[in-house]
Amino acid sequence: MSTASTKRRAQRVRRRLKKNAQGRPRLSVYRSHKNISAQIIDDLNGVTLASASTLEGKDKGSDKDAAIKIGKLIAERALKADVKDVIFDRGGYLFHGRVKALADAAREAGLKF
Repeated sequence: MSTASTKRRAQRVRRRLKKNAQGRPRLSVYRSHKNISAQIIDDLNGVTLASASTLEGKDKGSDKDAAIKIGKLIAERALKADVKDVIFDRGGYLFHGRVKALADAAREAGLKF
């Protein structure tokens, strides 16, 4: 699959999210072969409210366990920043595997979406 089709799919997902966001921040997920990261972005003001990545600590990796750790960490940082309700932006990725594991961990840790 080409990068152009991946970018088109991500833009299609974001366009739909912006219609349904109702002022909520966006929990955006990026995954690569080696790492996974998440950001909570306020699109109205154009600022990042919280972020978490496997690049931060010693435990680098991109398996489901790393995704669960990042999901818990982003939820913890979001709650510290007084953000409880977000809209989930999976980007161009399928809601399966590592992306789903991150989302489920963030939900369990207290984020609503």
